Amino acid sequence: MPGRRALGRLVAAAGLLMMVGAAPATAQEKVIRIGYQKYGTLILLKNKGLLEEKLAPLGYSVTWAEFPAGPQLLEALNAGAVDFGNTGEAPPIFAQAAGAPLVYVGYEPAAPQGEAILVPKDSPLKTVADLKGKNIALNKGSNVHFLLVRALEQAGVGYDEVKTSFLTPADGRAAFEQGSVDAWAIWDPFQAAAEQTIEARQLTDGTGIVSNYQFYFTTRDFVQQAPEVVEAVLTGVSEIGAWTKANTTAAAEQFSPLIGIPVPILEKALSRQTYDVRPLSGDVVGQQQEVADTFFKLGLIPHQIDIASAVWTAD
Repeated sequence: MPGRRALGRLVAAAGLLMMVGAAPATAQEKVIRIGYQKYGTLILLKNKGLLEEKLAPLGYSVTWAEFPAGPQLLEALNAGAVDFGNTGEAPPIFAQAAGAPLVYVGYEPAAPQGEAILVPKDSPLKTVADLKGKNIALNKGSNVHFLLVRALEQAGVGYDEVKTSFLTPADGRAAFEQGSVDAWAIWDPFQAAAEQTIEARQLTDGTGIVSNYQFYFTTRDFVQQAPEVVEAVLTGVSEIGAWTKANTTAAAEQFSPLIGIPVPILEKALSRQTYDVRPLSGDVVGQQQEVADTFFKLGLIPHQIDIASAVWTAD
């Protein structure tokens, strides 16, 4: 990423954090600043208040900041505005290539049904191969970016044979409904909402194409200074995930007012998510390296990166 553009994005990320009230922490404050998205395990953890209980004996408090998607969250991590967060597969590739000091500290198992390439219900497009020459909306650098690349590859369509419109989920939904794009690559709960409210149809989800892992990150400095805090956060994530898996309806009912999506849609989305936090295995690291190598070959990142060098191993 060119230096001028990278600097501009970092400044924007830092400004976003200032707007949501997550001021830079000092060592004396002993606070972990967590970035979360509008959907996922972290927002449930925030809502339950479990993490505050776990951090109190360690002398830490927590502040929370919401982001529209993974790339923006990791830009803030790079800017030193947050200490911890989670995203899908693609955002950390772009962030690491831009020099972000991120460290992978855990992952959730594969959830390939939790992302898809959608078309309008009456679209003449029937297969991924039909996307050749068409315009697809997606959030650049998100998990669905890799889904699109791999799905096109399997269908024998070159990435350069389609047009991409890089849009946030909200703008992507608007363009999709207005007919400004032919297809939309998107993840849950936006995927479930489009499927249920406007009968959007799947050309494909990630099954047999991508794993759609969720990864948890911190910075190298933070995990070296406070590994016990990182472990406490991961334990909290694991516990809230187990509760959600066993109480999907209750979780959807609690989640619904937080993000303004009806309970039935959230139940569908939550049923496609996996709930566990594990250390990265060699296989998962290898798959993530494949994502990075693919993006490099396509010219989406400026140089090759080594995923293994950014994986934290607890002593």
